[in-house]
Amino acid sequence: MGQKVNPIAFRTGVTRGWCSRWYASKQDFADLLLEDRKLRNFILNHPKKTQYKSAGIDRIEIERTRDEVRVMMFVARPGLIIGKKGQEIEILQAELQNLIGRRINLKVEEVGRPELQAQLVAEDIAQQLAKRSSFRRTMKRSLEQTMDAGAKGIKIQMAGRLGGAEMARREKQIAGSIPLSTLQAKIDYGFTEAMTPQGHIGIQVWINQGTYGDDTDGADAQAGQASKKPKRSHKR
Repeated sequence: MGQKVNPIAFRTGVTRGWCSRWYASKQDFADLLLEDRKLRNFILNHPKKTQYKSAGIDRIEIERTRDEVRVMMFVARPGLIIGKKGQEIEILQAELQNLIGRRINLKVEEVGRPELQAQLVAEDIAQQLAKRSSFRRTMKRSLEQTMDAGAKGIKIQMAGRLGGAEMARREKQIAGSIPLSTLQAKIDYGFTEAMTPQGHIGIQVWINQGTYGDDTDGADAQAGQASKKPKRSHKR
C-alpha cells in the first residue's frame, strides 16, 4: 500500500515554519484556530470581490499579539487587493475586524516568481481548464514555464473526467527531480479544483525549489565531503 504524506505537513516544524504563529491556553486554542480558518476562508472566497481569486494569493500567514492580529498575505498581483491609494485594503481590513471582533493589522507582500509557487501554478491550470483548454497542453505549458523559471523539478497530477470522458481517470506529468522523502529538499505543494461543465477536476502540483541552505557556496561543501565509495584494499 502507498503511504502518501502532505509535503508541507511533512516539513512543518523541521525545515519549514508554521502559517499560524501564536500561543494560547487549552481553553482558547480551539476558538482561535477557528478564527484563523474564518479569516482565510473569507479572504479566499470573498462574497463580493471576485478579483481576489485572480490576484494570485499564494498563502496567508497569521500572527497574534495581546492587542492585535497580524495577517500577512503573499500575493502575485498585489494591486488588485490594495486598490487605488490603498482604499481596497482598508475596506478589507475593516471587514475582517467586524468578522472576528478584534483589531487587524493587514499586510500585503508581493510574490517574486509566481511560476515557482505550487498553489499559484495549480490555480492557473484550474482557470485554463475552466476555459475549456486541453488538459495535456495546459500541463505541458505549466511544466515548461516552471522549469524555465529555475525550478529543479515539477510534478502535476490531475484526477477527474479529463477531456469530458465518461469515466474518471488520473494522469500526471513530471519534469526534473521530485525527492519527496528528502527533508532538506524544498518541496512546495498546491491543490485546487477546477470547476468544469463535466464535473470537478482535482489538480495537485509539487515543485522542487532546491534545497534549504542553497545560499552557501556549494563548491566548498562538495570539496570537503569524503568520497562515498570506500577504498578497497587488495591483498595478494
